[in-house]
Amino acid sequence: MAAPTFALNHMVAPQMLLGAFFELGKALGIQQFEIRNDLSGNAILDGTPPEAVGELAVDQGIEIISINALQRFNEWTPTREEEAKSLVAYAAACGAKALVLVPVNDGSGKLEGERQGNLRLALKGLKPILQAAGIIGLVEPLGFQICSLRSKKEAADAIAAIDGIDQFRLVHDTFHHVLAGEPDMFPAMTGLVHISGVDDQAVSIADMRDGHRVMVTQHDRLSNVTQIQALIAKGYAGPFSFEPFSPSVHATSDVAGMIRDSMNFVRDKL
Repeated sequence: MAAPTFALNHMVAPQMLLGAFFELGKALGIQQFEIRNDLSGNAILDGTPPEAVGELAVDQGIEIISINALQRFNEWTPTREEEAKSLVAYAAACGAKALVLVPVNDGSGKLEGERQGNLRLALKGLKPILQAAGIIGLVEPLGFQICSLRSKKEAADAIAAIDGIDQFRLVHDTFHHVLAGEPDMFPAMTGLVHISGVDDQAVSIADMRDGHRVMVTQHDRLSNVTQIQALIAKGYAGPFSFEPFSPSVHATSDVAGMIRDSMNFVRDKL
C-alpha cells in the first residue's frame, strides 16, 4: 500500500506563528500546510497581507494546500458572498490551492428540502468566484447532529447537480465520518482528508466534540488507520492533514515529538 502523504493544519499548533509552523512541519518531512483565518494574533486575522504569507511559503519551499475556512457557506447571503470573494482573493494571492467550506452548525437550516436547496444555491454562487481565481472549494460535511450538512453523499449529489465537479471536492474528516455514521466514502471526489483521534474511552460518539480531538494514537476510537487504508485502497492519493482541536495537544511542550509519534503509528499500522 502506498505510504500516506501527511500535511499539517495550523490547529495542530495554533500558538505558533506561521513561519515557525512551516519550519515545524519541514523538520518532520512535511511539505503541505493548511493555514487558518480563525487564529487571533496570527496570519490571516492579524492583517498579514497574503503576499507576505506567499513569500514565506516560497522561502520555506512548502505548499499551502488550503485556507480553513469560509464558515456558514451554505447560508448564502450578500455578506457571505463578500466573505467568499475576500477569502478566495487571499487564497489566490498567497498561493493556496483551495478554500475549505464549512456548513452552518447551529441547528438551523436542517429541514429536508431546505438544506439541499440552500446547499445548491451556495455552490452555484461560489462556483464562478472560485473559477475566476483558479481555487478549489473543499466542502466539509460535519457529523454533529445539529449540522445542516452531515452527509458526504448529499454534498456530492449537489456538486454534480450544479455541474461543479471541476470546482469542488469533498473533505473526508475521519472524526466527522464516524459522527455522521455514513459508511460511504467518495475517494474520487475527495480533495483533502482531515485526521484526528479520540482517545477518551468514556465519551459516547454522540457526545464527541472538537475538544476531544487529539493526535492519532494506539487508543484511537475512530478507526483512523482503517479509514486511511480504505481511502488509499480506493484510489485517494491526496494529503492526510492532522487537525487536532484538543487543548491537551495545544498545551504540549513537544509538538514535534507528538506529530512524529502519530505519523510513525499510522505508518506502522498500514
